[in-house]
Amino acid sequence: MRRSFLPGAVLPGAVLLAAALSVAPLSALAAQNAAPANAAKPAPAEKTPPQEVTTQGSVDVGGQHIVYDAVAGTLTVGSTDEQDAQLGDDGKPLPDTDLAAETEKDPKNAPAVARIFYVAYFKKDANPGERPVTFLYNGGPGSSTVWLHMGCFGPKHVATAGDAHLPAAPYRLVNNDYSLLDTSDLVFIDMPGTGYGRMVGKDKEKAFWGVDEDAHAFARFIVRFLTKYNRWNSPKYLFGESYGTTRSAVLSNILTNEKSIDLNGVILLSQIFNFNSDIDQARANPGIDLPFELALPTYAATAWYHHRLPQQPPALEPFLKEVENFAMSDYAHALAEGTDLSDADKRAIAEKLHDYTGLSTDYLIRADLRVSGGGFEKNLQSADDLTTGRLDTRFSGPSVNPLSEEAQYDPQSSAISSAYVALFNDYAHNILKYGEGQTYLPEAQFGGFQWDLKHDGNPIELNVGPDLATAMKTDPKLKVMVNGGYYDLATPFYAAEYEEKHLPIPSSLASNIQYNWYSSGHMVYVNDASLKQLHENVAAFIRGTEAGNR
Repeated sequence: MRRSFLPGAVLPGAVLLAAALSVAPLSALAAQNAAPANAAKPAPAEKTPPQEVTTQGSVDVGGQHIVYDAVAGTLTVGSTDEQDAQLGDDGKPLPDTDLAAETEKDPKNAPAVARIFYVAYFKKDANPGERPVTFLYNGGPGSSTVWLHMGCFGPKHVATAGDAHLPAAPYRLVNNDYSLLDTSDLVFIDMPGTGYGRMVGKDKEKAFWGVDEDAHAFARFIVRFLTKYNRWNSPKYLFGESYGTTRSAVLSNILTNEKSIDLNGVILLSQIFNFNSDIDQARANPGIDLPFELALPTYAATAWYHHRLPQQPPALEPFLKEVENFAMSDYAHALAEGTDLSDADKRAIAEKLHDYTGLSTDYLIRADLRVSGGGFEKNLQSADDLTTGRLDTRFSGPSVNPLSEEAQYDPQSSAISSAYVALFNDYAHNILKYGEGQTYLPEAQFGGFQWDLKHDGNPIELNVGPDLATAMKTDPKLKVMVNGGYYDLATPFYAAEYEEKHLPIPSSLASNIQYNWYSSGHMVYVNDASLKQLHENVAAFIRGTEAGNR
């Protein structure tokens, strides 16, 4: 199974599965262990959540004191456009519709709908017709948006420092000095089946858990949101992280060409478009060597950070340019040779890889010059019995099994996940005044979770680059911003650059794409210096692409 791109969504699962269970009042397993069977009582049903709750707050960003309304609530969408049109603002079928009749006739087999949880922040006294609005979401697939909400641009920020595991609770929630509320209103959206949202109806998982199903659900949510809050004439932005970038590519095409909604910008963080470039499963796909070439600069950056190189370059970025040139020339040629590569040439390439990665020449030869992400994480610091992080390779942790071939967990995900989950629950209940009697799901329920990776009926490996390309060609003023971390081994930064530079667009549109790389990992924002840079870059991008500036 492919490892997920967001903390805890599928793998590394043990950490976030435990965290997801810990936020429930009492799990089924705990209930069995807590009392004899004859004394057990069924868990109380969750309360029906309010459609929305509005609170007020403030945040200080760059010397600016911003007062805002925070709206926590749900919007219900149908699993098809036809069905969605028969839902009222309250999420119930409109009277005298086929959906109402079908639901009343057989409630247990009613068509599937998704109640999607969101938190929106609106700056007080701003003109909604001129104020930008940015829709933000994480990925997984299967993740809620707790990470972007509490770590990146929300008004409150989980305090994380360094590259080590955080102490246990109490954790610190602080003013976010780099909230994007200085530039845009914000809407954090949890994907169907996560957060305080729920799915109901026949075959609900099939209706929403897939590339196309998910993107259409988000499109319907955005349409409903624009109507509910009168934001149709606002400058509009998508901000997706990880699989959220996959979603953004598909969603941008749907909004542009099916919903007649031109976007001012698409902002991508830790991008993955072409799943053939996934370094985690690369060794299981022989003959496709591109993942190894595109991951090599991240291997080099990581070895540089941990001082595992035979010769330590003084600066990272010039070193990475050298590695990128090698990756796409001598290394790519050697891999293309396959079994025709001579032993002498293989050893020469392995010695060069040793210079760039710190891995031993003998290991590189045994690996046939092709090291998976998990293999690199396990072996880079194996002499010290340490496993290197995946989402952020600056992190390290004790190896679970020193004899394993690949890493068995992600030290970065383990280091911060509990803080995010705990503080969001506390924040939702005590500040947003939402979620009483409900269970917040950081991830989609693990039992039977499956994601349909087929796109437009195409059975080959997923590649959504053409979707973004279509949106850019049908709206040639659409601007795209790509952001990534040098220490991200889930979605390597050089792979994102390669994907963008191979979009099927005319060269005249290439200038519509800008790139920003950070000394951080997959979750760029867990590093305060990188979060500051990210805020400055995204704020400048929005200011430069608002209405009249595209």
